[in-house]
Amino acid sequence: MNHVTYVNSSGTPMARGPALDNALELKRDGAKERLGLLGLCSPALLLVLVIMIIPVAWLFWLSFIGEDGGFSLENYQRMIDSTSYLQIFKITFEVSALTTLICVLAGYPLAYFLSQLPNRAANLCMIAVLVPFWTSLLVRTYAWLVLLQRTGLINTWGIELGLWHEPITIVHNLTGTLIGMVHIMLPFLILPVYGSMRAINGDYLKAAANLGAGPILVFWKVFFPLSLPGLFAGILIVFILCLGFYVTPAILGGGRVVMVSMSIASNIELFVNWGASSALGVVLLILTLLILYLASRVVRLDRVFGGHGQ
Repeated sequence: MNHVTYVNSSGTPMARGPALDNALELKRDGAKERLGLLGLCSPALLLVLVIMIIPVAWLFWLSFIGEDGGFSLENYQRMIDSTSYLQIFKITFEVSALTTLICVLAGYPLAYFLSQLPNRAANLCMIAVLVPFWTSLLVRTYAWLVLLQRTGLINTWGIELGLWHEPITIVHNLTGTLIGMVHIMLPFLILPVYGSMRAINGDYLKAAANLGAGPILVFWKVFFPLSLPGLFAGILIVFILCLGFYVTPAILGGGRVVMVSMSIASNIELFVNWGASSALGVVLLILTLLILYLASRVVRLDRVFGGHGQ
C-alpha cells in the first residue's frame, strides 16, 4: 500500500493516519462553523455599516470639503486660527466635568443607600430613579425652565420664605445648565454603580469586620474598591454623553453656555456650512475616542462596563 505524505505548517512531513484525518475534519468543521456564525451576524454587521460606519465616513469626507466644493483643510485651519472654537471646546469639557463631578457626589451615596435596602424596597426606590427615563427630555428641560426662571416656583418660594429678597438668576447661565444636566444624567451614574454594589459579596464585608475593622474601615478598604468598576463605568458614560449634549444647554443656558453641539447646529442652521460642522464633529469624535483609549490604559474597560464588583 502506498502512503501519502502530508506536510504540516512547520514543514515537517506527516504520515496520513487517523489522527491526521481527525485534525483535517475538525479544521473543515471549524471553517463551516465560522462561516455559519458570519452568516448569522451579517444582518447586525450590515446594520452597523449602514447606521454607523457610512455616516461617520461621510462626516469625515464632508469635513475636508471647502467652500468652493473642492478638497481643502480650511475647516480644520479655521478651528486652529480662531480662539472661539478653543473656548467652545473648553466650555464643553468644563460643563461635562462639572456635571460628572456633581453626579458622582450625589449619585454614589444614593446608590450606596439603595444597595443596603432589602430587595423589595430597593426595587421600589429604583422605580423613582427610572421615572425620568419615561419622560421626554424636552419636557424635563422646559420643566426646569419654569422652575428656575425669575418668576418661577423656586424664586417665588425663596422670597416668601425670606431666603432672599429679590429674584436670583439661576437660569440662562451655567448654574441652570448644570442643574438640568445633572437631573438628566444622574440615573446614568446610579444604575452602573448600584449594579456594581449589588454584586459585591457580603462575606467579604463580614470577614473584614471579624478581623477587627470598623464600619468606616470596612467601607473604604473593602466596599469602595469593589464598587470602583461601576463607578468608573458611570463616570465614563456621564462624561461622554455630556460632551454631545444639545437640548438642555441650549434651553437652560440661554445662549451663554455654548457647547460643541450647539456650534455644530448653528453652523448648519445659520451659515449652511456642512464642512465646518463636520470638522467640529470629527474633532469631538476623535477626542471622545482618545478619552476612551486613555481610560482603557488605566483600567480594563471590559471589566468596567461589566460592572462587576468582584
